[in-house]
Amino acid sequence: MKFVMTDKQLETILDACRPVPCMLIGSYVPRTPQENANAAWKALGLEMGFDWETVQPGRDQKTFSADPLLD
Repeated sequence: MKFVMTDKQLETILDACRPVPCMLIGSYVPRTPQENANAAWKALGLEMGFDWETVQPGRDQKTFSADPLLD
């Protein structure tokens, strides 16, 4: 199934992929950009009704295909 995200949704996905600056104090390690991107896709999948693990690129940054969520 094909999906088209809004400009705001695209911005959220792109922001999640950016590196996370941090200062290491103790043994805390922040989430990686990949973990942040996965979380953003998962949230978008719940919002738009698709399985985030099945996303395939479309003709531009805002379009993609994915399997719909089964109720």
